[in-house]
Amino acid sequence: MSVHDVRGATLNRAWDFVGFDNYVALFSDPEFGKVVLNTLTFVIAVTILGMVGGFAVAVSLWSNTRGGSILLAIMVFVWALPPVINGSIWKFLLGESGLVNEILRGLGLTHSSVGFLYDPALALWSVALVNAWAVIPFNALIFRATLLSVDESVLEAAEVDGARPWHRTRYILAPHARSAATVLTVLTIVYAFRSFDFIYVMTAGGPGTASTTLPYLAYVQAFATLNYGNGAATALLSLVVVIIFALIYARDVRRNED
Repeated sequence: MSVHDVRGATLNRAWDFVGFDNYVALFSDPEFGKVVLNTLTFVIAVTILGMVGGFAVAVSLWSNTRGGSILLAIMVFVWALPPVINGSIWKFLLGESGLVNEILRGLGLTHSSVGFLYDPALALWSVALVNAWAVIPFNALIFRATLLSVDESVLEAAEVDGARPWHRTRYILAPHARSAATVLTVLTIVYAFRSFDFIYVMTAGGPGTASTTLPYLAYVQAFATLNYGNGAATALLSLVVVIIFALIYARDVRRNED
């Protein structure tokens, strides 16, 4: 489909072969560069926040305290929520009259509503933060499973030597979780890159193209403007990126097994 001229009016007819015209049109679109930059910003933000947040939560859960058990239950609840419901809740919280704006106004930090979802400078970051919030529970559960295999004698020896919690985290827990972190980083990048639900529910790619990423652009081209050829070209480019990261993930898994 990506090498044919397929539109709403020609979908049920014989498709005209146009070679790489759809790809040329895609790269010639002045908005394409901005969408690629949005995608990179979104993926980097979700990956960093998801990995750091996941490890921090895993260390908190690792202590097996009562507070850790409550936090684990909250994490599982957040992880189990469907993205559409999760995104709808955050859209309500970040709205002009939502809870977050009410708290900011109540604390005197702002006198007018912050446009988390309609300010072009904030919309992409708002969706990225919510997407990271959704990925943290999964990363935390994997990190926690890894940290549970840390040798207790090593921790006891470190405690005898006077190691503080920060030192144990930096010199024992973090190195022990390195192999899991490598795999999780690849999975989080793929998850962030293919994210569609939160953008669709919270900002619909807007305002303008401020929060449009490549997967969402493919959706708009195919199902909003009914230019299926351009949509297929964008989707195929996105698929190539996902396949590259899938191959990296497979290589890392095989390396860890060896």
